[in-house]
Amino acid sequence: MRFFTFLRFMRMIRKKGPADIVWIEKKGLLAVKLAQIFALRPDIISVEKCRQLQGLYQHASMISAGNFRELIHERGPENFNSHFSWIDDQPLAAASVGQVHRAKLKTGEEVVIKVIKGKYADKFKRDVKRMKSWLKWWLMLSPKLRKVGNPIALLNHVSDYTTRELDLRNEIKGANELIEIRDSLKDNFPMPMLRFPKYYPELSNEHVLVSEYIDGKSLEELIESNELEWGKLLDLFRIHGAYLFGIGTFHGDLHPGNCFVDNSGNFVFIDNASICHAPDSVSRSLFEFFESLSNRKFDSAFKSLLGMSEKLPEKEKLDKYFERMYEIYCDFEEKTIGEQSLTQTMMQTVKAAVELAGAEFGEEAFPIIRALMYLDGLVARSHPDVKLVKSMGPYLKEFREGLGINTPIDA
Repeated sequence: MRFFTFLRFMRMIRKKGPADIVWIEKKGLLAVKLAQIFALRPDIISVEKCRQLQGLYQHASMISAGNFRELIHERGPENFNSHFSWIDDQPLAAASVGQVHRAKLKTGEEVVIKVIKGKYADKFKRDVKRMKSWLKWWLMLSPKLRKVGNPIALLNHVSDYTTRELDLRNEIKGANELIEIRDSLKDNFPMPMLRFPKYYPELSNEHVLVSEYIDGKSLEELIESNELEWGKLLDLFRIHGAYLFGIGTFHGDLHPGNCFVDNSGNFVFIDNASICHAPDSVSRSLFEFFESLSNRKFDSAFKSLLGMSEKLPEKEKLDKYFERMYEIYCDFEEKTIGEQSLTQTMMQTVKAAVELAGAEFGEEAFPIIRALMYLDGLVARSHPDVKLVKSMGPYLKEFREGLGINTPIDA
């Protein structure tokens, strides 16, 4: 992405009124991916604009029926069509990379066919390379931005998970990784409400993926219809939080379009290519940060956060850091998400740690923080009146007991 294109993109995102979705899509995959990140940032842009941008999760531009048929003929496995009794030419959904159509196998199984809509890889890599080049110059002029906002880390993360999405075989690989973790925890931390689609690897390749049709609704659809209950969101936090805090391996792109609730009430994670891994120093530090916050042990919380830093904070600076942290978190546990979002508070927290304590956060911290932004955005849109940190408490206790989080990071 060129510098002036990015400036126009940011003006469109930040200005009042709706964004030009068609223009964003024409600027390529990188622009769409960045817009999707802003779609879950009600602390930065209006809720109305967030809702508009969230259309990019499931209602992006679609290819025609003819182009779809041509793609599966050219890019599908050999004799692909012979395995189906029917294929719907009308798409069920379309996102930034893929488009999904319902179909039925000759064996009678209801499935969906996902196809990569175009040849994105080369242009996406060029856009990322261009953006990195001018970002490096920008960071030379504003070095603190690397430590606080860390745009290079964001860009690397977006590049990594998007590149994996462009090979649909990674969805099967990622789902198998999460399934293996779920099954390994069944005795101490059972997750019976989580399942994954059945995949058909023999009918799939890099460009085309066949998987089970999920009879249910995405979280995005449940939010739009005002059907997403608070208890259901807490169930999701229990499941996703176990991967985030207890294991450090998690679905790195679990936005509202990538999680379904089936007709039996189970969560179904889809688009499982974006599996992220956080080191113990990051996942454990964040866990102990939130656990201490929920128990009102603020000194412990603020110290725990510094465990994510690649550089030991200077002792003489800690007093100012603690003073600022107490300002940020004054009555935070009593405030609703609508009054003070977790995302907004975390950005202030990182800034305080960097500027006042001299902390340095590496790129590996960004994926898990982004995952928490997604959860925060879900709550902000559907239940803005809840007190999130207070609600976390019982689940954090269960994580510690059921996932074996029993020792300090530096033990």
